[in-house]
Amino acid sequence: MTRPFSVPSPLAPRRLCPGLHALRGVLGQARIVLGAGLAMLALELPAQTPAGARPKPNIVFILADDLGYGDLGSYGQTVIKTPNIDRLATQGMRFTQFYAGAPVCAPSRNVLMTGQHVGHATIRGNDKVDLQPEDVTVAAVLKSAGYTTGLVGKWGLGSEGTAGAPNAKGFDYFYGYLDQTMAHNYYPTYLMRNTERVPLRNVVPNAGPYGQGVASVKLDYSADLIGDEAVKFLRDHRSRPFFLYFAPTLPHANNESRPDGMEVPDYGTYASEAWPATAKGFAAMVTRLDDQVGRLLAELTTLGLEDNTLVIFASDNGPHAEGGHIPAFFKSSGPLRGQKRDLYEGGIRVPFIARWPGRIPAGAPSDHPGYFGDFMATAAEISGGNPPAGLDSLSFLPAMTGASPSQKKHEFLYWEFYEGASAQAVRFANWKAVRSPMFTGKIELYDLATDLGEKTNVAEAHPDLITNAARLMQEAHVPSPLWKVTPPARGTAAPATPK
Repeated sequence: MTRPFSVPSPLAPRRLCPGLHALRGVLGQARIVLGAGLAMLALELPAQTPAGARPKPNIVFILADDLGYGDLGSYGQTVIKTPNIDRLATQGMRFTQFYAGAPVCAPSRNVLMTGQHVGHATIRGNDKVDLQPEDVTVAAVLKSAGYTTGLVGKWGLGSEGTAGAPNAKGFDYFYGYLDQTMAHNYYPTYLMRNTERVPLRNVVPNAGPYGQGVASVKLDYSADLIGDEAVKFLRDHRSRPFFLYFAPTLPHANNESRPDGMEVPDYGTYASEAWPATAKGFAAMVTRLDDQVGRLLAELTTLGLEDNTLVIFASDNGPHAEGGHIPAFFKSSGPLRGQKRDLYEGGIRVPFIARWPGRIPAGAPSDHPGYFGDFMATAAEISGGNPPAGLDSLSFLPAMTGASPSQKKHEFLYWEFYEGASAQAVRFANWKAVRSPMFTGKIELYDLATDLGEKTNVAEAHPDLITNAARLMQEAHVPSPLWKVTPPARGTAAPATPK
């Protein structure tokens, strides 16, 4: 994958050379101290804008949870109503070939925040792993560029008191869930505000070790509290450039409440439908999410910030089959094969919409093949921030603003998956290769230009492409002691062709 940043930065992350591990840790701590000092200095100084120059744009990134490529009207959904998100697409740009960082929550969000693909990232699965001190987030880069930074919703990348907690990772303000397992429960006993627990009135008997479970007393619906807090963040920080990472848990299921895990206060407009309860709940959750997006957009307009705010909407992975919900009911994957936990397109290709009035052409679709890791380079270019060196990140600002001829593209995009049988996938040009288990399984090959649904494996007809895919998979994976898989020795032949 192309790595455009080569100039060392005071925020530079760990380099992946095993022999320098100890030295890297010491230097990482020094960089954190220096980065924090620079960030504090930036916060103490007023945001200066030269006379006649346009102020730095605000950035709002909205990340839905387990929303499928086909769950929005602007991406082909005909039953569930999403008028506000569809309007966002009409006013901005709808990307048709944009990818999440992984087919499940935590690693996908790690990729989004750090600009490193899963073969290099600290968090590569949904196990309880925290970001490390040397991991630099896009929030830290924006903070050092003079932005006020806020996270409202689900984090999932660091637990209480660790170096991976939001306030230790560049966020000035945090409200919501730290743990992604606790975030299953829409009626928890508390939410976090910065480093403090905020008690709620819900009662969760026999809560799990991470606070997950099913509430017996349901009074405070977390998704509504999180939506209110996001609007409040806009109001409270309108006087200077801000970055809001709004990460609601909608429409994720409460996995502990299956077979009826779509926890929502009411079914809204879908109450009278002759559907299963889980289908009503899922549709109501998606429309509730759409309402929250509408509130944020309306607030930006009310505050006079609409024209100088880049709003991005996406989902962290494909649609879920959890809590009793069946994604095929609403054709949530659209024309794509697979769903959450798959490395086929339905698990990783996601809706991705960007609006920036006056900068992004209204109603323009884009087939630019980007992925979550590119947000780091894009945010840095927009803000004037200094990102770490050596990332798997390319700015997609040219594609967004209609300057496609100058848009750089990755040599390849890469994913890994560690639940059950491990898997890996790589996309290069219009070719998509999938292999399970990692490094030892047969490689499947699909031509996305003619086979978007990945129905026909053409591996046997293209041995040269299979060899190339195996090479890219080996090149992209850097071993991690936290994620056990044994790749072939570098420089040796890897099992590739079907037998």
